[in-house]
Amino acid sequence: MSSVKMHADEVDIDGPLVGRLVAAQFPQWADLEVRRVRSAGTDHTMYRLGQDMTVRLPRMPGAADQVDLEQRWLPRLAPHLPLAVPVPLGQGVPGEGYPFAWSVYRWLDGANLFDEPLTELHDAAAGLGRFVAALRRIDTAGAPRSFRGGPAGTADAGVRAAIRDLGADGTLDAGAATAAWEAALRVPQWDGAPVWLHGDLLPGNLLARQGRLSAVIDFGGVGVGDPACDTMAAWTLLSADTREVFREASGVDDATWARGRGWALRFGVTAEHYYRVTNPVLARVGHRAAAEAIADHHAA
Repeated sequence: MSSVKMHADEVDIDGPLVGRLVAAQFPQWADLEVRRVRSAGTDHTMYRLGQDMTVRLPRMPGAADQVDLEQRWLPRLAPHLPLAVPVPLGQGVPGEGYPFAWSVYRWLDGANLFDEPLTELHDAAAGLGRFVAALRRIDTAGAPRSFRGGPAGTADAGVRAAIRDLGADGTLDAGAATAAWEAALRVPQWDGAPVWLHGDLLPGNLLARQGRLSAVIDFGGVGVGDPACDTMAAWTLLSADTREVFREASGVDDATWARGRGWALRFGVTAEHYYRVTNPVLARVGHRAAAEAIADHHAA
């Protein structure tokens, strides 16, 4: 199988299956080598196809609708964005015992930031901030709602449960986390028109070449809503001294920044709580995000 399963409803995916799907639906690529791409992603499995392409397959029913979403919107968004993004080359359909649609993309060179830390963090902070700002300026006519486009507080019960459990085993200071979370819930909510957001700007969805930020991938959460969640990178990735660079380049207001810190805390505690056994890489990102958000709240 492709990896340890993280979700109860994951389907089985392996290299031979991907090879059969490609051969049946894209016979022009049937002779190309298929190699699994190591990833800490949670919704999809990826395989490199030859030298120039990648196959991206949903792991579970909840991710299946992301195929159409990316295929439709990535070509429309890409011309407006200052960083490279995936280029769809083909869309597959269920077959060979695999139940979902799937995608073929042009291969993007670079290592995700789980595997290759940035050496130019200041430059990355500015570049990512410009990317977020550029997304917000794109026309939203007909755009879908992002799954992270609403208030972070919709997960209040899950966040409090994660804080309770992580506090009980000594992973975090439950009192400090609760205080930071309750402060986030008091921040005024977004009352502007919905804007485009990526929805999942985690280190694993950012690529670097020679230590410099080069591309943004995984647009499965793309859509419109409150831009706050796209500031999560300030706490999942950046250092305290580069956080302000990102904030200035992104151009968000104080309330959006504070809501973004709440999103980072929400993601942090729930990701560590859910993935600490099945995906320790993502759990570590969650731990960092929560710790940085809590510290930043208490320093504010």
